Amino acid sequence: MRVMTSAAPFTLHASGISKSFTSGRVVTPVLHDITLAIRPGELTLISGPSGCGKSTLLAILSGLQRPDRGSASALGHDLASLDARALEQFRLRHTGFVFQGFNLFPALTALQQVALPLGYLGLPAREIQQRAIEALEEVGLGTRLKLRPAELSGGEKQRVAIARAVAKAPELLFADEPTSALDAANGHIVIDILHRIARTRGTTVLCVSHDPRLISNADRVLTIEDGRILNDTPFPFQPAAPAGAQEPCA
Repeated sequence: MRVMTSAAPFTLHASGISKSFTSGRVVTPVLHDITLAIRPGELTLISGPSGCGKSTLLAILSGLQRPDRGSASALGHDLASLDARALEQFRLRHTGFVFQGFNLFPALTALQQVALPLGYLGLPAREIQQRAIEALEEVGLGTRLKLRPAELSGGEKQRVAIARAVAKAPELLFADEPTSALDAANGHIVIDILHRIARTRGTTVLCVSHDPRLISNADRVLTIEDGRILNDTPFPFQPAAPAGAQEPCA
């Protein structure tokens, strides 16, 4: 697999992003003139307290929302120029998402959870099966393929969600509060997996969290408060336990 360097071109770019939400006559500004650029092969953490605008920024950079002002581009595509169907296809083929709540189907096994979105890519059944197995093995769940969510710990559920996201081999991986439902040990395992995906696959990994324990485990930390970037800081990464290591229950 190709490892990207710091000289690689930007894969995510925002210029002058502003966003407000309106409820009746009340207009609440959320983001104020945000400009940033993110390279592949790194785990970038957007950190800040609840309500600071970090999840809104992630939604705009992933094409789930549109800004009121400014522009956002991903992989060279101006997201505002894409209609709803084009955005849907872009996200299907180029992005993966990991959420706080896991978003797993109770009746499906781990293998079925990961295989499901691959079917929308029109891949042969044999390739779908192989990709799903490899993705689960990559996150240390090769022995949990046939288990359903009720039989998995919280940390294992999140790892299934990560495997589902990376099985498509996306260039962009977005994680919204991926450790908030986990204890410290499981949280570090998850962030270590995300970091390894960035390094070995050359993936752009953008994670938003208010969890301060994650700051030292990212390559770069963007600190947001009241809708503005206060600091943009590189951090040395310190690996957590291997993905296959025995983990505490979440």
